[in-house]
Amino acid sequence: MEHSSDKKDAGTSSVVNGHCDAGMVKRPAGGPSQPPAAESGSQRPVIESWREDRTRSVEDNEMSLPSLAAAYTTILRGLGDDPQRQGLLKTPWRAATAMQFFTKGYQEKIIDVLNDAIFDEDHDEMVIVKDIDMFSMCEHHLVPIFGRVHIGYLPNKRVLGLSKLARIVEIYSRRLQVQERLTKQIAVAITEALQPTGVGVVIEATHMCMVMRGVQKMNSKTITSTMLGVFREDPKTRDEFLMLIRS
Repeated sequence: MEHSSDKKDAGTSSVVNGHCDAGMVKRPAGGPSQPPAAESGSQRPVIESWREDRTRSVEDNEMSLPSLAAAYTTILRGLGDDPQRQGLLKTPWRAATAMQFFTKGYQEKIIDVLNDAIFDEDHDEMVIVKDIDMFSMCEHHLVPIFGRVHIGYLPNKRVLGLSKLARIVEIYSRRLQVQERLTKQIAVAITEALQPTGVGVVIEATHMCMVMRGVQKMNSKTITSTMLGVFREDPKTRDEFLMLIRS
């Protein structure tokens, strides 16, 4: 499958998994083109669509586990093996449980993670967290994608608890994904939560669908980026971010 940075003009937008998937966040007609500074002592709510982001519950896991395990039994039989032999007796249940864990991001909402970790702070210099480990599943072949995520943003009177950036990565990566969409979802989530001056996200990842099958290129890596706000508009800011994540 082809991978490239997914760039869009600031004026275009679409919705991906309940989020505004755009070069800039959707705003109501007549609204400000730039986010206003947060009022002291107040915290604006995050975009309402986040409240509908969870698509699977713990109860759903329990109810679907038998059917998932049965599906894996069918797969084993279709591959020509015997699901009743000793080594495979518990494999369908193990595989079903593992797949639920690999996709546990469907059980979580960004709003639950961020609501208590957004702080008013008079800081307007770049904040970067780099080398965040990332594990995901290719939605085309159901094999792993793994790599590192680098995130930077320019605050606009509000900052986010640093560990929450890693939590955002975890929520979106633990789903069936393509790297291009994952990159943009992380950037848009941070933009919606903080309304910063700008956000930059870069992902470097290895796709097992290119390593284990197909072209079988062991050392190939895919790099994608999403730049929003001043990271997109100002080459000096973008270059500073890219230089710092490579240092």
